[in-house]
Amino acid sequence: MRLHRNLCFAVIDGLTDIFNEGQYADKVIQQLLKRDKRWGSRDRAFVAETTYDIVRWKRLYAEIAEVKEPFNRDNLWRMFAVWATLKGIRLPDWKYFENTPTRKIKGRFDELSKIRKFRESIPDWIDAIGIEELGEKKWTLEIAAQNQQADVILRVNTLKTTKENLQNILFDQNIETEFIKGYPSALKLKERSNVFVTDAFKNGMFEVQDASSQLVADILDVKPGMKVVDTCAGAGGKTLHIASLMENKGQIVAMDIYESKLKKLKVRARRNGVHNIDLKVIDSTKPIKKLYNKADRVLIDAPCSGLGVLRRNPDAKWKLEPEFLDQIRGVQKDIFQQYSKMVKSGGKLVYATCSVLPSENENQVKTFLTSESGKEFNFVKDRKVLAHESGYDGFYMALLEKK
Repeated sequence: MRLHRNLCFAVIDGLTDIFNEGQYADKVIQQLLKRDKRWGSRDRAFVAETTYDIVRWKRLYAEIAEVKEPFNRDNLWRMFAVWATLKGIRLPDWKYFENTPTRKIKGRFDELSKIRKFRESIPDWIDAIGIEELGEKKWTLEIAAQNQQADVILRVNTLKTTKENLQNILFDQNIETEFIKGYPSALKLKERSNVFVTDAFKNGMFEVQDASSQLVADILDVKPGMKVVDTCAGAGGKTLHIASLMENKGQIVAMDIYESKLKKLKVRARRNGVHNIDLKVIDSTKPIKKLYNKADRVLIDAPCSGLGVLRRNPDAKWKLEPEFLDQIRGVQKDIFQQYSKMVKSGGKLVYATCSVLPSENENQVKTFLTSESGKEFNFVKDRKVLAHESGYDGFYMALLEKK
């Protein structure tokens, strides 16, 4: 593989924004890919994947390169040289790579690979909390799985097509997919591809949504004609899934504290042919109180640490702080109390997160069930999904029924 100067410069610029300016990797990469119209799909893939790779292995590469944050451009070129050397790529004779100790890099990699926090490139405090909550053996397997590149999974929009039909349409465009057992609406890409440029996507036949995330709407057990509240809808991946399961019949109230996210949901709903969603911004307690005892189903897809989705958000581990984790557990507890009041008698509630930590998951459910509001509910079932067991994102979901 030959390194091209303009592509490498793009990677270094991207890393500067992510590491030093605190910008989100996905947003930075989106911008980088618009940089040069002459880039082909291989060039774009190189920029995106190399940037993500160095973000994912930041701690390991920085340790090998003997550089510390905040990184200047020379530091980033040294980390880039570590990445290239470990990938077996021959370094060109550019000034940035002068005196790169190739042999030493490999030796140092072997040495550091014996220590989990370096091998899996994670902050000490995340490693400690992982061991504390999951145990050494399970955490070691889980964090290794969280460093693998995630598959691209589609969720078929059954309002517009069938899984078989979509598979054929994509096959005609040289995109091969396969069914996944136990995931009724999912298609997995055999090879990575930019599916967003396809007519099938533009016509709303599918959304990109991880297989684990697709389990949440399924466990909610919705039926056409129901009144369903999605309390933390965000940009609405799960909301749209619920709409397709309800066959566009009934009412979905999609709520969020961020109006900007609900605007994205509006655009996606139009593309998906969904017209049974009402959008509500949570700007006070009023919209919540108005729905007390009104909903057949309530979904609380709670804000969380995101430690189940590090495969697709590798920069999250560098942005997370221990204080945030304490704070978010408090938020989870509060919204569980508030939003559960929307469920009517005989209705059902799902509490879900994309975290693998019991303190954000089953412990929150136990705490809720022993509270005054929680005594009105029965625990039905829960499901813990770990990346190293499923091959998909880490998730948790619990189903409760109001007496």
